[in-house]
Amino acid sequence: MKDIMLKIIGRQFIGDDAEDNIEFVTSGQFFAKDGANYIVYKESELLGFPGCMTTLKLSDGAVKLRRFGEDKSITSEMEFRIGERISSKYDTPYGEIAMEVMTNDIKGEISKEGKGTVSINYDVSLAGIAEGRNEITIEVDGGRA
Repeated sequence: MKDIMLKIIGRQFIGDDAEDNIEFVTSGQFFAKDGANYIVYKESELLGFPGCMTTLKLSDGAVKLRRFGEDKSITSEMEFRIGERISSKYDTPYGEIAMEVMTNDIKGEISKEGKGTVSINYDVSLAGIAEGRNEITIEVDGGRA
């Protein structure tokens, strides 16, 4: 595993305008395994996931995000593949919520050296209760930590 620095920028959109922007910088680890690149980092309280560990798997034009809480009360898994609608579940301390993600675009890449940027633009629906368009950008610098 290689130590890295990450800058994660999240945007929620209403129409074409970004309504909410969240940005945070953290350290993490990077490794390559079986043709995929992996990024592992601890989530921020700022993002609403205190104590959670997140793993990103980048392979074959797809990104899979897995989040696990310290007490296993918060878990989620999201898979992003351009043009595909993928269903999953989102566990919270209040119960499980059905989630559906439609990926509009994935741009960029992270090199085998652990450097680069990936942006994911997607629509999300949480059990039909809340829907929105989001973008997450992950900037990775494999030279520090």
